[in-house]
Amino acid sequence: MRVLVTDAEYDVLDIEEEVLAAAGHELVTARCRTPADVIAAARDVDAVLVQYAPITAGVLEALPGLRLVSRYGVGVDVVDLEAARARGVWVCNVPDYGTVEVALHAVAMLLALLRGLPEHARNVRAGRWDYRLGGQLRRPGELTLGVVGLGRIGRMTMERASPWFGTCVGYDPHLPDDAWPAGVERVGLEELFTRSNAVTLHLPLTAETQGLVGTDLLELLPAGAYLVNTARGALVDVDAVLGALTGGRLGGVALDVLPEEPPPADHALLTHPLALVTPHVAWFSAESERELRRKAAQNVVTWARTGRPDHPVVEGR
Repeated sequence: MRVLVTDAEYDVLDIEEEVLAAAGHELVTARCRTPADVIAAARDVDAVLVQYAPITAGVLEALPGLRLVSRYGVGVDVVDLEAARARGVWVCNVPDYGTVEVALHAVAMLLALLRGLPEHARNVRAGRWDYRLGGQLRRPGELTLGVVGLGRIGRMTMERASPWFGTCVGYDPHLPDDAWPAGVERVGLEELFTRSNAVTLHLPLTAETQGLVGTDLLELLPAGAYLVNTARGALVDVDAVLGALTGGRLGGVALDVLPEEPPPADHALLTHPLALVTPHVAWFSAESERELRRKAAQNVVTWARTGRPDHPVVEGR
């Protein structure tokens, strides 16, 4: 069986090649950016590993021999899932490769905002040594933490961060009551924003969550609240965030993901004194990268051997 890596950020694909070759499969590579690139590269392959290349309805229609798409990562928004379902193409992901790393990054960002670290560090680098320049800091035990999405990462973030806070509230419309974590009050999304002094996002990107956090929700926050996003960039309207920072509704924002990556070099968020922006690094450690690549390739191997990948998102045939 021939397997194509449509695109990847890794210089050498030795991990994928080792996993696939051990099962007798051939690995081929490309550098696809557009649907046309994918169609040209994948005409005679059975499965693809994809990072950012778009797997659209047109791609799937043009590649009748393609039976499985394995995504490097948790999110599968680069794949037209309905088109895959209609054509019987398996879609799978790697849902559990960087849970610790992303939760750690979210908590680190949250604590940095709570203690004003970005602004203090900038002032010290500029030669200003004055604790009062970082703004009015609050004791977290007097504050409420809001966690939006309580899957693997959201739950771990909550477990690590909530002991610092006086109250923790959560929103997750897909989590049943019998799986709801102890110590977290279940509330609606608007109530969560109304009550939370700090909000951390842990949702997938779907048609329903695209641009979820915009002006309407941000205006509900208590003045000076904090927002952290280590999930998907398009969950947040960054123009609305800038407005909330300027107007004082937000006391700080920490974003590891943005709707456009990398952002324009002159983007106002990159130099805003109350913004902490990192380059989509929350998932990364040497160990998590190896795990991601191995499991993305193993999805293909398991499917070829058993007829079902390890982590299906869309059931094929």
